[in-house]
Formats: sequence, structure tokens, C-alpha cells
Amino acid sequence: MEQTSLKREIIEWIIVIAISALLALALDKFIIVNAKIPSASMEPTIMTGDRLIGNRLAYINDLPQRGDIVIFKYPDNEKEYFIKRVIGLPGETVTVKNGLVYIDDSDTPLDESDYVVTTPLGDFGPYKVPEGAYFMMGDNRNNSMDSRYWNHPYVYKDKILGKAWVRYYPKMTKIN
Repeated sequence: MEQTSLKREIIEWIIVIAISALLALALDKFIIVNAKIPSASMEPTIMTGDRLIGNRLAYINDLPQRGDIVIFKYPDNEKEYFIKRVIGLPGETVTVKNGLVYIDDSDTPLDESDYVVTTPLGDFGPYKVPEGAYFMMGDNRNNSMDSRYWNHPYVYKDKILGKAWVRYYPKMTKIN
């Protein structure tokens, strides 16, 4: 009697563990994307070593907007995931002059004072963003391997895995 009871309890625990593992796998595959930040390219918004969760459902009915922080497959090696800020939208022309970003030959640069805290340097572009694609830049402009330097400078919407949502390590904070 006691041996049957022990076997039944073990089977019940195996079932609970299997269901939990399947739920966790489904959550990670379809609802969230987990990311660890390997570099200083998004500092001070996101620090090296931070861990965060992205929302895979954010762009089901919406398109990425300028300023969104997104996790995506790196265009030059899709096995790697990158996290950057959306700067150029489909059909726009992005130009960087003296470190400042201009969209479609505007006389006024983007106001990025909320997230770019060091004085950016350099001239880049112009980059004509194809339809269905986005131009990405890191917040730490002078230390970011982003669209300006990639062999394939644009991230297509189907390669965006999710919108950065919450940092859970080292402390819990909402992103964006």
C-alpha cells in the first residue's frame, strides 16, 4: 500500500514538473523574450549586465515607433540578439551630422536629450530606410555598434522579437 502511494506521488510530481516546463517554454517562445545586456551601447538607459524582459506581443497590432527600445535578430548574424532604439522608420532618410540625427533633411535634429547624455560625434549617412525596415542606434552613440556600422544596416519588422518592457535585474524597473 505504501509503495503504491509513493509511486503515485512521484508520478504526480513528474506531471506537475512537465506541465510547468511546457508552460515556461511556451511563455518564452510566444509571449516574452529574455535578454541579458552584454555591452555599454544602451547606457545609461540600460546598463551592461542588466537582465530584461521584452514583450513579443507588442507589435502584433502596432508598428514600432521612433524611440522604442526593441530586441531583434542582428542583421549580420541572426543567431545573435541585439537591443537598440528605433531611430529611422520605413521610408525615412536618416542622416547624422556632427553627432545629431536628422530625419528627411529636416533643419531640426531629433530631440534625444532624454536618452543620449554624452555629446555624440561623427557624420553618417544618409541612410534611406526601406519599407518594412527600421534604422537602429544605441543610446551610448560613441560606443555603440549599431545600424551605422553593420553590413546590413536595416532591421526588418519580422526580425524584431519584442519591445523592451521591464528590467528585472539588478532592480525591477519599467523600460520605455
